[in-house]
Amino acid sequence: MEFALLGWPAADPTLRLDYRRFSYAGKFVTGGTGVAVIRGDTTERATATAEAEAADKSGDAEDETESLASLPDGVDEADFADGILAAISFSPDRTDSSVLKIRYLTVRDDRRGGGRQLGPKLVAFLTSRAAAAGYDRIAIAVNNAFSYHALYKAGFTYTDRESGLAELVLDRPISEPAVASQSGYQNGLDVFRGRTGLSTAETEFLTDHVDAEPPSLVSNFRQS
Repeated sequence: MEFALLGWPAADPTLRLDYRRFSYAGKFVTGGTGVAVIRGDTTERATATAEAEAADKSGDAEDETESLASLPDGVDEADFADGILAAISFSPDRTDSSVLKIRYLTVRDDRRGGGRQLGPKLVAFLTSRAAAAGYDRIAIAVNNAFSYHALYKAGFTYTDRESGLAELVLDRPISEPAVASQSGYQNGLDVFRGRTGLSTAETEFLTDHVDAEPPSLVSNFRQS
């Protein structure tokens, strides 16, 4: 995999993602934020191409195509950025310019879970680059227990604050991971446990993580 910083907010980078595969795809074409991505490496892309060709010969490609909604007239597959596995957008916090605020984090639908940890790895990569840009802290607000858990893997901890959208705010110093405790980790999970309308998967996750310790950290990444 290749980790790449496409630009800081001042450079106003944009990225056109396939909205059928990425949540929040539209947020990456409006500009006004920085963008970083994970791309599949050359080997992975070649493998994907070979698998697609094999699927085409066997007839499986039709099933894959049918699983995605049809594109509207005037929009083609080639219009979307190629080989992107995950993307993140960010900009300075509106009340404290020393804090870098993650706005949106999205992972391609077929690369979520499975132990890949692409989300926290991309956050760790961005954090490793933020010190040189003059930031002291990095923060994010999340609206589900899965994202909350994933951010702990990138060295974030719960701040005991919620945003106006009832999202839990997590942050960490740029220079080193925050010090995570079981009680702090569970405090955030308890907020989600107290909410209604949770999915079955989220309810099961919260039950499975009663009294659990915070997850282990992923490694830092320093690439282009």
